[in-house]
Amino acid sequence: MAKQFRVLGVPLPTKQLGDVIPVPAVVRPVTTTTFTIVSSTRVSTVPEAEAVAGRLAAGLSTATGLPVTTGDGGSIRLSLDPGLGAEAYRLEITAGAVTLTGGSPQGLFWGVQTVLQLESGGVLPGGVIEDRPRFPYRGAMLDLARHFFTVDEIKAHIDQLVPFKINHLHLHLTDDQGWRLEIPGRPRLTEIGGGPGTGVDGAGPGFLTTAAYAEVVAYAADRFVGIVPEIDMPGHVNAAQVAYPELTADGQPVAPRTDTAVGYSSLPAGPETTYAFVEDVIRTVADLTPGPYLHIGGDECHSTPAADYRAFLERVLPIPAKYGKTVIGWHEIAAVDLPDHVVVQYWRPEADDAGTARAAAEGRRVIMSPADRVYLDMKYDADTPLGLDWAGLIGVERAYDWDPADRLPGVGEESLLGVEAPLWSETLRSVDDVHRMTFPRLPAVAEVAWSPRAARDWPSFRERLAAYGPRWDAAGVDYYRSPEIDWR
Repeated sequence: MAKQFRVLGVPLPTKQLGDVIPVPAVVRPVTTTTFTIVSSTRVSTVPEAEAVAGRLAAGLSTATGLPVTTGDGGSIRLSLDPGLGAEAYRLEITAGAVTLTGGSPQGLFWGVQTVLQLESGGVLPGGVIEDRPRFPYRGAMLDLARHFFTVDEIKAHIDQLVPFKINHLHLHLTDDQGWRLEIPGRPRLTEIGGGPGTGVDGAGPGFLTTAAYAEVVAYAADRFVGIVPEIDMPGHVNAAQVAYPELTADGQPVAPRTDTAVGYSSLPAGPETTYAFVEDVIRTVADLTPGPYLHIGGDECHSTPAADYRAFLERVLPIPAKYGKTVIGWHEIAAVDLPDHVVVQYWRPEADDAGTARAAAEGRRVIMSPADRVYLDMKYDADTPLGLDWAGLIGVERAYDWDPADRLPGVGEESLLGVEAPLWSETLRSVDDVHRMTFPRLPAVAEVAWSPRAARDWPSFRERLAAYGPRWDAAGVDYYRSPEIDWR
């Protein structure tokens, strides 16, 4: 029988070495060995990873109630080996020591998430884990345009993404119902587009100042999460046109919109005022964002004539590269000839897409976000009070039981940059709503994006997900108790 410890009178069995989400690539357990954390346990490190060591010590202290500290000669040892690969790590647990080696501080940080998940009752199971991500891009998206979320709420969301080794947070900052990022020199964008009455049903006002955005970016970076800002264009621009009527085709004012319709607004492709505006915005966002990616939307431009859509993208797609950014766009952009290094993000539920397949054949990388598998704003089942259902109902198993390399003909493993789970906010009104729609489906998508295909197994995932539930309970996360999972 496994050793048992008690927390508040509840017996906690020692975890098995592979009881982690996402499941590691290689797990070699030594079932006769465990490492016990005691009051004298210390975490030793190298200078490049002192912050990571501090997070591990703090996490173990919180979990065990023991004063785990950092310092030389500790029995938990952190080191770096660049030969592993930047996000890879190796974890060895013996009775006398825990040795965590990362390919970089980022790899160490992901290893820390594994250690914190393995800890149970002050005990770590023995053996060796060798782990690395399947895909370099593992993302979640939060829509601030349809309903604004504050800096503290975004930080709280990041904190719940990190344990599952999500390394990008895509912020949808502009849309028909609101503009959520300050652009110096264009103050009406946020004065009007972020003011009272914006958001779906007028229920989501607010915006990020440049200082607040920088705070979010820094907070995420401290946790090895890159922020991917999206400024949607040429469609989804009604909020910008309300603020600046000169951005309309006829220069006339348009009415604010707080409904959920799509496809009716468009920046005109002819006037130079359009491109002056676009470049101002892209330059500002690029300057504020240290990460490599900038998202320009490009979806659902139903009111934009095809020739205008092509002309607009031919002018706009090269602009982010001037400011050192790689462009991401929703897969509609694949209808035009794409510059090198543009990333195509597939989002529809259809089983094939000729434009995305052509882009992949031409060497473009693809992010998979098929709405019928990973759209976190879809209802879990017919009785879910929040969410939509146009892409179908998405339970936890449906979010888990698919493979990105099989999703679209012509878009194989070699073309994939990664996977992202978008959360649109038409029906959301609070961070509790965000967490209820995100969890427990996000861990399923995270395992699809991180773990080797051969290591994934739905029955195992169900068990590991059930075991994670008490962590959400302790953190006050209002997750959905899916009947697909035997919550403990």
